[in-house]
Parts: sequence; C-alpha cells; structure tokens
Amino acid sequence: MTSASALRQDTPGPAAGILLLTHEEIGRALIGAAQHVLPRLPCQLDTLEVGSNDDPNAMLAAAARAARALDHGGGVLVLSDLYGSTPCNIANKLTSLGVRARCVSGLNLPMLLRVLNYPDKPLDELAEVAASGGRGGICIDKV
Repeated sequence: MTSASALRQDTPGPAAGILLLTHEEIGRALIGAAQHVLPRLPCQLDTLEVGSNDDPNAMLAAAARAARALDHGGGVLVLSDLYGSTPCNIANKLTSLGVRARCVSGLNLPMLLRVLNYPDKPLDELAEVAASGGRGGICIDKV
C-alpha cells in the first residue's frame, strides 16, 4: 500500500508562461513598468497587442502561436486588459484551439507584479493569484 505522502509531489511542475493579450501599447508598457520593479523577470513572458485594424482571426492564430511558444509544460496564463474586448475574446478562444490556457481580464500593473512574484504556482492557482493581485491593487483614498 502506498502512503498519501508518497503520492504528493514536493517539486513543482513546469512553470506557466504568461501572455499579455492587450490593446495597442498596453502590454509593452506594463512589461516595461514591471521591469522597472523587477529588472530580472522570473518567468516566460510575452505580449501580443491587437490594433484597431487587425483581423481577429489572424490575431487568434498569432495568439495561439505565441501561447504555444510560452508553454513548456505548465500551460499559459493569458492576461487581457478589458473583459469583452477583442483581445479578451481572442484569449477566450485559445482553449478551443488546444492551447492549455487560463484567461484573466482586467490587467493592471499590480496584477502583473503579483503573478511575477509567484512564477512557480500551477496554472489554476496562478489565475487566482492574478485576480487577487488585480483587485488588491485598487484603493480609494481616505480623504
């Protein structure tokens, strides 16, 4: 009989890649700001920015290529800037193309930094970390 502790994995699996799927210039700007805080980024990270004249089908194919390039066995966390927008809709179609991905919308700098601080979390947990980080970075002043 095998004990429960023998079934537990103590070593984390492969890290998830991170793809920022955003409107123009947002992804690059957030990566630049993250590099200001964390000069050495701890995980695979890329951005794909959707322009107003880009063909959504062509961008879906490009997003699938980018996500597959980032996936080294841990899947891909796709962070999108605006729920319901073209980048978000493209992100949500990736799984139908066989990409192992979780998508979180509402991308902001606190969300990205939180994800970058937990690069070894499994994909499903990393999606929760992203959402928590994004919400936690929103504050109202106490005037």
